Amino acid sequence: MEDQREALRKIITTLAVKNEEIQSFIYSLKQMLLNVEANSTKVQEDLEAEFQSLFSLLEELKEGMLMKIKQDRASRTYELQNQLAACTRALESSEELLETANQTLQATESEDFPQAAKQIKDGVTMAPAFRLSLKAKVSDNMSHLMVDFAQERRMLQALKFLPVPSAPVIDLAESLVADNCVTLVWRMPDEDSKIDHYVLEYRRTNFEGPPRLKEEQPWMVIEGIRQTEHTLTGLKFDMKYMNFRVKACNKAVAGEFSESVTLETPAFMFRLDASTSHQNLRVDDLSVEWDAMGGKVQDIKAREKDGKGRTASPVNSPARGVPSPKRMPSGRGGRDRFTAESYTVLGDTLIDGGEHYWEVRFEPDSKAFGAGVAYRSLGRFEQLGKTAASWCLHVNNWLQASFTAKHANKAKVLDAPVPDCLGVHCDFHQGLLSFYNARTKQLLHTFKAKFTQPLLPAFTVWCGSFQVTTGLQCHQQL
Repeated sequence: MEDQREALRKIITTLAVKNEEIQSFIYSLKQMLLNVEANSTKVQEDLEAEFQSLFSLLEELKEGMLMKIKQDRASRTYELQNQLAACTRALESSEELLETANQTLQATESEDFPQAAKQIKDGVTMAPAFRLSLKAKVSDNMSHLMVDFAQERRMLQALKFLPVPSAPVIDLAESLVADNCVTLVWRMPDEDSKIDHYVLEYRRTNFEGPPRLKEEQPWMVIEGIRQTEHTLTGLKFDMKYMNFRVKACNKAVAGEFSESVTLETPAFMFRLDASTSHQNLRVDDLSVEWDAMGGKVQDIKAREKDGKGRTASPVNSPARGVPSPKRMPSGRGGRDRFTAESYTVLGDTLIDGGEHYWEVRFEPDSKAFGAGVAYRSLGRFEQLGKTAASWCLHVNNWLQASFTAKHANKAKVLDAPVPDCLGVHCDFHQGLLSFYNARTKQLLHTFKAKFTQPLLPAFTVWCGSFQVTTGLQCHQQL
């Protein structure tokens, strides 16, 4: 009977999930119907506006060309009419001169003939008809104003809807994840000369494989990319993977997104374990501030919260989230993991292999600060670098300033300016612990050791504060 009930519960759960999927799909279909109506109206209005713009342009061109013909006709008409009038006047003058010459020739016996003949000869010399050009000043040929719209007509007949760009294909072999940067490379399946730019979207996720429809992290958008690759810089890899997708756009429309891809973004993630800190250290996730009254204030708050005069268990601390397989469980009920002058706090994630990198920015006015690694067996009274269980770089601004590398109670003075931000690089298998100026990547010191136990990030501060940055990759230049 119980097996049947369990089977029925599974069927009910399956049906409920399927019903939810169908309801979601029905909603999507209804939304698509609304989108089809709205989008078709918009593209129709856009098409009419484009044709109206084309009509207006053709009409404007027509008016301009007609005006050119009218102006050319008026100019030629003016020149020909002036030439015609001059020729008419010359002809009339020539006819009068011809008639006079004939009359004079018939009166050859007249005493005035020589004088009359001389006058006619002079008149002919000065006659407009002999000073007139008998070549038309302009041509009546108007062929230079003829048009041939055959090519334009073919172009207009070839007008069609602008093709939607194809979805790009992301080239995983050419894409690269390194130095907290991601270079994504893609290509078009077919050559498309009308592509204007690309749009890249990405988001962080903790799930491997194809991107899920529902994610807590939103898509981040980068527009106006002109090349078929793009590099995202200065990323913080605080989640295990990143999803990427790309679409191509021409002047009018965007194509479909490419198939989304998931790239692994490996980086060392940890938080500061408040349950390990000295009672005078106020821990908030990845930030620590030294508080001279910390112990008394925290004890009072703990008693008020617990209601029984006991310190509340750090297992319930809001600073602790979903546990990692390498994340250390809280082993003590009170904040007395470190005490006396060991103002220390440990990270909550073990280092038992591979390479890891993190950075820490500390207040320059801190009287003392140290950063490094330690075995979890580090004693509660032991200070970083003063036993064989810890390695650190230590800054001392109290009494006599110093900048040293410490291990097993031995200190080496470092001949370098104290940076405001330290980079810590741990290569567990090679037994190397290196410290860098996080800004310039200048190597400050390297410990060469043989780590026999898993390590924990370790920090100490007195009369100061610091902030840790995780989710960073090992830089190639380190």
